[in-house]
Amino acid sequence: MKRRAWYWLLIAPFVATLWPPFYNHADPALYGLPFFYWYQLLWVVLTSLLLWFVLLMTRERTDV
Repeated sequence: MKRRAWYWLLIAPFVATLWPPFYNHADPALYGLPFFYWYQLLWVVLTSLLLWFVLLMTRERTDV
């Protein structure tokens, strides 16, 4: 049951990208890339790291 609690972390990427008016602007730019784009790209990376972490925390451990 405790392992299922880790799945709640997967809501973070959804909530962070749910409301576009929050990140729909150009400043601050990062290496010429407007905030709108680099914010979404950042969440692609963060989501994959988060998925990996949740996988590690929820998988069944078998000591053979």
